[in-house]
Amino acid sequence: MATKKYSSYSQIEQDLAILKIEREIYYQKVILSIDKTKESILPSTSATLLGSLYSKVFSGTFGTILKIIIPFVIKWYVNRKRGN
Repeated sequence: MATKKYSSYSQIEQDLAILKIEREIYYQKVILSIDKTKESILPSTSATLLGSLYSKVFSGTFGTILKIIIPFVIKWYVNRKRGN
């Protein structure tokens, strides 16, 4: 990078202001990319919706009955496939 020659302090101050703004822009870009990375790692809203639906279905009396019946149904299905 070539050295820049300044003829007044106002030119130096102007370049410093430009550099300060550029630094802030790069900082905001880094923050934005971190936020996007967090969003891609965290579960999506559909997974959250599925979890809330699961908790609603398996709560209460109906949920208790389902929690008792589902293992028996799975065991029956597995044994049926094996031929037992």
